Amino acid sequence: MKLEKELNEVQIEAVKHISSSSMIVAGAGSGKTRVLTYKIAYLIEQGYDPSSILALTFTNKAAQEMKERIISLIGAKAKKLWMGTFHSIFARILRAEAGKLGYEPNFSIYDREDSVSLVNNIIQAMNISFDKFSASSVQHRISFLKNQMIYPEEYGKHIAKSPIERKIAEIYLEYNKRLKENNSMDFDDLLLKPIELFSKHLRILQKYRKQFKFILVDEFQDTNKAQYELLKLLTTSRIKICVVGDDAQSIYGWRGADLRNMLQFEKDFPKVKVFRLEQNYRSTKMILAAADSVIKNNTEQIQKTLWTENNDGEHLTILRCSDEKDEAFQIAKQIKKEVTSRKLSFKDIAILYRINSQSRALEEALRREKIPYRIIGGVEFYRRKEVKDLIAYLRVLANQNDEESLLRIMNFPQRGIGNTSISKMIAFARKLNITLFDTMARIFEVIEVKERIQKNVKQFKLFLNKYIELKDKLSLPELTSALVDELGILRMYKEENSPESMVRYENVQELLAGIQEYAKEHKGATIHDFLSEVSLLTGADSYDEKDNTVTLMTIHSAKGLEFPIVFITGCEEDIFPLNPKFDSDSKIEEERRLFYVAVTRAREKVFLTYARSRYRFGEVAYQSKSRFLEELLPDTYNELNGAGSKKGGRKRKSYYDELYQESYDDFNQERRSYRVGSRVVHDLFGQGKILQINGSGDMMKITVNFEKKGKKTLLAKFANLRLI
Repeated sequence: MKLEKELNEVQIEAVKHISSSSMIVAGAGSGKTRVLTYKIAYLIEQGYDPSSILALTFTNKAAQEMKERIISLIGAKAKKLWMGTFHSIFARILRAEAGKLGYEPNFSIYDREDSVSLVNNIIQAMNISFDKFSASSVQHRISFLKNQMIYPEEYGKHIAKSPIERKIAEIYLEYNKRLKENNSMDFDDLLLKPIELFSKHLRILQKYRKQFKFILVDEFQDTNKAQYELLKLLTTSRIKICVVGDDAQSIYGWRGADLRNMLQFEKDFPKVKVFRLEQNYRSTKMILAAADSVIKNNTEQIQKTLWTENNDGEHLTILRCSDEKDEAFQIAKQIKKEVTSRKLSFKDIAILYRINSQSRALEEALRREKIPYRIIGGVEFYRRKEVKDLIAYLRVLANQNDEESLLRIMNFPQRGIGNTSISKMIAFARKLNITLFDTMARIFEVIEVKERIQKNVKQFKLFLNKYIELKDKLSLPELTSALVDELGILRMYKEENSPESMVRYENVQELLAGIQEYAKEHKGATIHDFLSEVSLLTGADSYDEKDNTVTLMTIHSAKGLEFPIVFITGCEEDIFPLNPKFDSDSKIEEERRLFYVAVTRAREKVFLTYARSRYRFGEVAYQSKSRFLEELLPDTYNELNGAGSKKGGRKRKSYYDELYQESYDDFNQERRSYRVGSRVVHDLFGQGKILQINGSGDMMKITVNFEKKGKKTLLAKFANLRLI
């Protein structure tokens, strides 16, 4: 490797320093992935056995790309690296050592949806009525407690004070118990269980300490307490550790990430040498200056000054819009303009938002303007119902104790086993302390279940037994194809022949193709291997930069990515930053870091948009400009009205203003709640579409084309039209 050709002076120093532990503080766009890649390759060149190097990343995609790059640098021996996400690496260790913790190696891994479902079943079984808390919020609380390494007993005895908190403690205790009975772990357990394993079994800890000689961690600023604890357990004076991160990009506090891990790293690990990567290779001087002018308002940070040899670049553009529809339209218009003038592809453009609900208006505008787009982090492929249903079948074949998966498929496709019968089976299982799967074999002992349903349960059990036997005899693609064929799922969706059923049909076909491809790439792969891989995929893993589409995603999902042009939308108080009225300084600082991450995704140009009003929570709300826009250095941006006139210039009507026949200055909240083109319902005339709006206040008239009653002009004050 000729490092001098590929890296700058500080990067080379960071790569070559292997005599002690180190922390690389890597600013946005400073080439941290490149440094980490070359450092691992350099370690192997210096004689380290690849299997003695543990490299931890935050996405499977990052791990895969880094590994491929290292293989291209030093050859196939790099395949022996222990490289992957924290969750995938420790899942691998747990499968090998599961017996020591009382688990079978074929344990299921529950994603968030599975965990919420389990919490919901527990709440129902306990007859708990929560007015303010949903199963989702309880699961989120349990996950947060696990990330902080707070166990149910400790939470119940020392932390839970209010009646609601004490109920959560009960649910948490039962939740962990049920996971164990189901031979299952949730995502958080993949970090907690190794700590339990290493703490209780010193010989196993020594085994892995002996295995690893060098540990490297990417995105270190996003580690939580459990991840930090694992690193401390595995690292000794003999084992060196190198962490790479940027405190200014720590944006996952809401899920337990702790910035203090980075701030106190030098105290907790011996002889740490710190390197600062401050040269930015991604963005223009203007973008860096703008990002720096905002982030410097944070008090909790490691001092560094980013600089670049790139050109000055263009000013950031702030677009002032009337509402979210106008915002979406202006973005679509600017995309067309930029693509044409710069000769760009659609894939060079990203639209970022703080909350997922912002995507709806953006999608509508892009569809109308015929701009191809793709949402990252929406409903991911493996989270879609029809895909999860089939994955649940595979999980039951792999692990018969997995009650949540069995409940999911008990009556899919429909086989006449209703909720009442299932409840009686669960009660029977609990009473005899046996699994739901074993209860199916004893269905004739379950009283009050009709004979017809008993026969259906017996048939289903025989069906599952058949495929449990076949799973070790057939290849993975053969097994799933036979299963899908006998279930008749594809036939069922095809016969239904609705747009929705045909999408489901396509998704099942896509899953079968994906399994075929997986088996081709992983010779001899078992059902357990496939399920492990699938359960650890994230939204970021689905991003494919080859697709020529505009990318829509939350700012959190955009972390680690870069684009020539970036739109940052909804720059308003209460959206970005989110809920500032109730937030502590530390939460505002995290929101500011998120803004910094958003701006530094761009290589050439940044658009920041905000709306005067926004339809939120079922009504129109006036919005005020985000404090982050106010913090930008004035020399770094130009502000335009949505229609294109410069700040301070004469205001022009936007496309939507012309439809409403009003200018920004005539803005009226009551009127804005109705829109030309909106669908409405009237108590007498039924459903229709708004064609025209005239007047305002008490004299506002709305012309609607009703589906059954034709065109009518109504006085808004008395019409009682409801938006649909």
